[in-house]
Amino acid sequence: MNSQDFAVDRGGRLMKSSNIKRSLFGIIPILFISLTLGCQALLVGGAAVGAGTGTYLFVNGELKTDYPYPFEKVWTACERTVADMRGTAVEPVKEISQGTISTKINNEMVKFTVTFKDKNLTTVGIRVGIIGDEKASKLLHGKIKDNISRW
Repeated sequence: MNSQDFAVDRGGRLMKSSNIKRSLFGIIPILFISLTLGCQALLVGGAAVGAGTGTYLFVNGELKTDYPYPFEKVWTACERTVADMRGTAVEPVKEISQGTISTKINNEMVKFTVTFKDKNLTTVGIRVGIIGDEKASKLLHGKIKDNISRW
């Protein structure tokens, strides 16, 4: 036996190189899984953090973005967007820190979800139809932006 067949572990004990290989085969998958999950969380977190700069997050049929404005200003912009798009059967439900506006636009059910995040940060989620339409939701977010800048 030569010295290349052994290594020292944390406890100062000698280990055979075959045991070291087995240990690595156990550690590598765990390391890979944790890095993979960590990157996904970072990606989702990055999308959420960057949302105020025009980044959208499309999850489960709802397109969300953050607006760097107070809740009341964003809520009013959503109401004006519904009026501009000639929404029918409008059902607004407004509470202290959140609200929803359900309406029908061009024969599609549309739901706006407005959520207070901070003094000058409000999240708006839009779902068009039953399963969600990303393009239509982006169009509505563009209208909200226009209404915020006009007000």
